[in-house]
Amino acid sequence: MSTQKKIKFSCKIWIEYERKPLLGKGGAEILEQIEKEESISKAAKKLGMSYRYVWSYLQKIEKTIGEPIVETYRGGKSGGGGAKLTKLGRSLLDEYKRAESYLDEVLTAREKQVKLQ
Repeated sequence: MSTQKKIKFSCKIWIEYERKPLLGKGGAEILEQIEKEESISKAAKKLGMSYRYVWSYLQKIEKTIGEPIVETYRGGKSGGGGAKLTKLGRSLLDEYKRAESYLDEVLTAREKQVKLQ
């Protein structure tokens, strides 16, 4: 008697710009946390990354595409500043999530079709 073996398909995706990697899973997580926390430092802390790493990552993306993806602002006497995604930053995150969701659907459907003996 044979038992059906379940398999799982997996892939990594990223967005490229002019043949250069721009945004992958880690970058999407960074942008999501910045949007949620409204702060680069809080996002970095939440993700277990250094502020310097996250800042450098954002600068690399912005240098590649030539436009800001995060807008920062300074705080006043009563508190610190903050950050939010620009329209372009939000668009990049949305497109990454859309592609990731689509591929998950395709791979899940394929897994259901494959039967290993």
